[in-house]
Amino acid sequence: MDSRQCDCEHLLENVVGNEIAMNPLDLGEFRRQGHMVVDFLAKYYENIEKNPVLSRVEPGYLSERLPSSAPQDEEPMEAILDDVHRHIVPGLTHWQSPNFFAYFQTNTSTAAILGEMLCAGFNVAGFNWVSSPAATELESLVMDWLGKMLDLPRPFLFSGNGGGVIEGNTTEAIICTLTAARDRVLRRLGHDSIVKLVVYGSDQTNCSFQKAARVAGIDPRNFRALKTTRSTLFGLSPDSLGKAIRSDIDAGLIPLYLCATVGTTSFAAVDPLAPLCKVASEFGMWVHVDAAYAGASCICPEYRKFINGVEFADSFSFNAHKWLLTPLDCCCLWVKDPNALVKSLSTDPEYLKNEATESKQVVDYADWQLSLSRRFRSLKLWLVLRSYGVQNLRSHIRNHCRLAKLFEELVEEDRRFEVVFPRNFGLVCFRIRPSVVSGTSNGHAAENGHGEAWKLNEVNRLNAQLLHAINASGRVFMSHTVVGGAYVLRFAVGATLVRERHVIMAWKVVQEHANSLSCMPGREQHSA
Repeated sequence: MDSRQCDCEHLLENVVGNEIAMNPLDLGEFRRQGHMVVDFLAKYYENIEKNPVLSRVEPGYLSERLPSSAPQDEEPMEAILDDVHRHIVPGLTHWQSPNFFAYFQTNTSTAAILGEMLCAGFNVAGFNWVSSPAATELESLVMDWLGKMLDLPRPFLFSGNGGGVIEGNTTEAIICTLTAARDRVLRRLGHDSIVKLVVYGSDQTNCSFQKAARVAGIDPRNFRALKTTRSTLFGLSPDSLGKAIRSDIDAGLIPLYLCATVGTTSFAAVDPLAPLCKVASEFGMWVHVDAAYAGASCICPEYRKFINGVEFADSFSFNAHKWLLTPLDCCCLWVKDPNALVKSLSTDPEYLKNEATESKQVVDYADWQLSLSRRFRSLKLWLVLRSYGVQNLRSHIRNHCRLAKLFEELVEEDRRFEVVFPRNFGLVCFRIRPSVVSGTSNGHAAENGHGEAWKLNEVNRLNAQLLHAINASGRVFMSHTVVGGAYVLRFAVGATLVRERHVIMAWKVVQEHANSLSCMPGREQHSA
């Protein structure tokens, strides 16, 4: 028997007496069961296309299948995995399916899954440098690597006196930066001024911004979601921002924070960073750039233009867990002034004092985030960057954008449909054309005096009916949005396993269900 294994068992004997009642880290079982789980997952991926993409279970299904209390005695891994197969998998919506085109994907990879295994295996709580120097230093290194891949300005990097941190998600990144911005102002004006602070985004900004503002204590009446229009491609207008800020100042309020977006959730629209930053700078506001979805694409030189102007912002974040082959949770945040985060988020309890922290020569990431403990997230990102390299990661993103372009072309070939927003990345937004409804209404709208409002409602109803039928088929899964009163289908390419045949099949599913709608003319009547 290996001497190290003997030592482990000896320690357990000291704890529980002369007999080992349980060894929760039996190395032989770890190897055996580890192989079982890897094999289980490999088989899951091999057969993932056989599952309906969207789960078909009813609410409360699991309580009818599993016991109502925990087992009194141990159960074998074989039985547990069998239950996973029979009861858990049917309740999954299969986000890693190549036929998943809803929302924005959270993709993964072999390297990242193994990185998660290492993270769980080491199980360090790297809240400060001394608690695990490697966890801190690898994160700092990887964030500089990634910042250079994005061609971020040097002031965002540790080498330029800025720095990066891996947060759990965009909401956390915004809460941290908004808190830093808030406290920077309140230290100058006094805490009573918090009721006057105003934050700005657009009506396309992700709802995480609104949640973050609530958590940071911003009065809900001081949350500005400025209207966007098709004329600006649903990007935030600098003129609208300037007018809103001046109106708030005239009302005795204090402009605090702007959240600009690169790749909005509904359409993947892009806010014009440079002119927005120019407006914000006139009023001393903090500017955060949220590129949660589209930021990963900016490692490709041809997409880097979408974050031009980031050099004028205070912070920038994107989710590697959306498009960079790295699973949840991995939101990458860079700030020009790390001390602003530290001043707002640090605590100094006696039980965490140590020489390294006192030396001011190390990073203590607990002071850059909401919680104290933190996972060794950088391991999976490090494995991804090393295992695939920059060129392969660029190819991965370019291929998804190519497949989205293919779907876009297929939509445009069928004149019953229209692409409703110019495609920037891997998202195609489309719908059944209003002319299809007007062409089959037989004067109903005019006779009833409803006109355009009736037509819009009918078009929306038809598109919602189409999406429901598509998703109910189980063959693909898409989502929708509503902008300007129009119901739009979203087709997002981002799954790790997606190939051209999946995109072509998805479009055939759309056409098949469109053909089955009673008021839809046949495709041959509307082909280009």
